Amino acid sequence: MRELTREFIKFFVSLKLTVALLALSALLVFFATIDQVHLGIWAVQEKWFRSFIVLQDIQGYPLPIFPGGYFIGGLLLINLVATHLKRFALTWKKAGIQLVHGGLILLLLGELFTGLFQEEYQVSLKEGETSNHAVSWRFNELAVADTTAPDRDIVTVIPESLLAHDEAVQVPALPFRIVPRAYYPNAALAQKEQLPAGQLTVPNLANAGLGPRFAVTPMRVTYDPQKKNWPAAFVDVVSAEGLIGTYLVSTMLIESETFTYAGRQWRIGLRPERSYQPYSLTLLKVTHDVYPGSDIPKNFSSRLRINRPDGSEDREVLIYMNNPLRHEGLTYYQYQMDAANANTVLQVVRNPSWLIPYISCLLMTVGLLLQFGQHLVGFIRKRAARPVATTAAAPAA
Repeated sequence: MRELTREFIKFFVSLKLTVALLALSALLVFFATIDQVHLGIWAVQEKWFRSFIVLQDIQGYPLPIFPGGYFIGGLLLINLVATHLKRFALTWKKAGIQLVHGGLILLLLGELFTGLFQEEYQVSLKEGETSNHAVSWRFNELAVADTTAPDRDIVTVIPESLLAHDEAVQVPALPFRIVPRAYYPNAALAQKEQLPAGQLTVPNLANAGLGPRFAVTPMRVTYDPQKKNWPAAFVDVVSAEGLIGTYLVSTMLIESETFTYAGRQWRIGLRPERSYQPYSLTLLKVTHDVYPGSDIPKNFSSRLRINRPDGSEDREVLIYMNNPLRHEGLTYYQYQMDAANANTVLQVVRNPSWLIPYISCLLMTVGLLLQFGQHLVGFIRKRAARPVATTAAAPAA
């Protein structure tokens, strides 16, 4: 047993394992870069880097083809930690190496935390417009709102992922159940009288609202970061008395479906996922500067006002290229701008571990400088202590 434990530890602290994992990491980046042409950056991250095993669809069967980023990164993290603990020595000579190893371990942990906890949204505003929420570009949600009160809506959201299952969703806040009937991650909608002849559609299951007027055509899921998927679904709203109605919900529909139940007014629709904040942003002015005599952008900037309903915060901020706004755990970047129509798009990122890469790079830099500095000082001392050879002149004949 002791021999088996020794071999187990020897495997994880092996330098050969480190070299093999670094080689697999290089291959992972190479293959993912090639695959990005077909899938786009988001799908590549999920398929290659944020997975334990990379699966490839071959003739309809998902087959493993390569270890994923979580698998390689996890083994490399264990290898570094095990090596660090086994060979740890609190001495001045080892300080540089310890700092480099610690920084690399922290960098791997930072990437793991970023993949697990980072959230990305967008805020689109026109001059004079105010918003207290950001919307997701990639994820959606089914919103069911009680609109009976004239001054407020009580909204219950259901994640889009639950619509892909044929299981009823019962939320305590709702007096009825939501039963998904069919879900399409990307679909085009057209009115039946305007549908081109011969176009294939799926059976329309809707029997209430505007849904029966439309034809639904499933589309291939796009991974192009410049394009967007438009999901659609047929859902049953079922009460204790029976079926209230089957509705078509889609992010392509501007208006949500409405119905009445138990003396209350309800609205149901599929929309981009939202993230609400306790403050609001008002776009005051957009500025789009270009270099003279060209269309090359020189500066994008958005002047906004941050305001809280209780009056505890009311100030102006300026967001421009390479100068984001960091506010209450969120980072607002200047993303897009249309100066002609006076509107702007801000990229909103929530990343609790955003400081970790900076700290890890600082540790590795200090460690490398310390390590090379120690070797340089030692080399200079040895050279200074070396005896200088002297040559005596031979006497004249």
